[in-house]
Amino acid sequence: MAEKSKILVIGGTGYIGKSIVEASAKTGHPTFVISRESTLSDPTKSKILDNFKSLGVNFLHGDLYDHESLVKAIKQVDVVISTLGHAQSADQDKIIVAIKEAGNVKRFLPAEFGNDVDRVHVVEPARTICSAKAKIRRVIEAEGIPYTYVSSNFFAGYFLPTLAQTGATAPPRDKIVILGDGNPKAVFNKEDDIGTYTIKAVDDPRTLNKILYIRPPLNTYSFNDLTSLWEKMIGKTLERSYVSEEQLLKNIQEAGFPQNAILAMEHSVFIKGDHTNFEIEPSFGVEATELYPNVKYTSVEEYLDQFV
Repeated sequence: MAEKSKILVIGGTGYIGKSIVEASAKTGHPTFVISRESTLSDPTKSKILDNFKSLGVNFLHGDLYDHESLVKAIKQVDVVISTLGHAQSADQDKIIVAIKEAGNVKRFLPAEFGNDVDRVHVVEPARTICSAKAKIRRVIEAEGIPYTYVSSNFFAGYFLPTLAQTGATAPPRDKIVILGDGNPKAVFNKEDDIGTYTIKAVDDPRTLNKILYIRPPLNTYSFNDLTSLWEKMIGKTLERSYVSEEQLLKNIQEAGFPQNAILAMEHSVFIKGDHTNFEIEPSFGVEATELYPNVKYTSVEEYLDQFV
């Protein structure tokens, strides 16, 4: 068996980053996280950092905005995964420059982990976020850096605990608001599973210079079907009300940030169907559950069971 790649995660203590770091360490990859001094002493991060230490994760001192420290960190690994938040998407050009200088990276996975940014029909402010990610793709390709882009669609933890009800803290028991006609299919993936599939892809030649789509059949639901599943689980029929595309666009314009960005992504997915409105062609992409049929992922129904 070939030796497992050494993996550096940039943004490893963030929302999706921590799941990827955990998956990497648990599957036996020598795992590194680049972190600033301020992160290591941040009390809100202590639980995450303690978990990393227990898993044998290596901490490298450095900073995205300190070129020398970035190059030094990258020289110690084979694979670089960026899980930086939207606000820092454009700054990933700094990672690309460091990867080029280091000259040893076998694969770069930039901060994607959402819709396929080359195949979205998205309005502002989400358009700017997607454009920044697409621009990073073009730079990676132009520089000839080996890559995998992970299109993991929706994080289950963002949408399923409330069934995408704005301002709610639990799934609905009486009424539900459905965006559009409720028919386009969306994909909801548990964060741990996204971590698992991402790490499986790093040494896989089938994912080299491809988009890895995470589209598990049991996690692909239209808003109407998701509502019907929930009704079945709680043994109750909900009163459904539908928001037209015109009304949703108006709501996006009137909302402040970040709510307008969330609504704009929901418009892209629930109205335009951007998770599933195209076929995955072998020329540009592969699908995770087809490549890794032995991974036991958490289905939407299993995920919702905790809220019944």
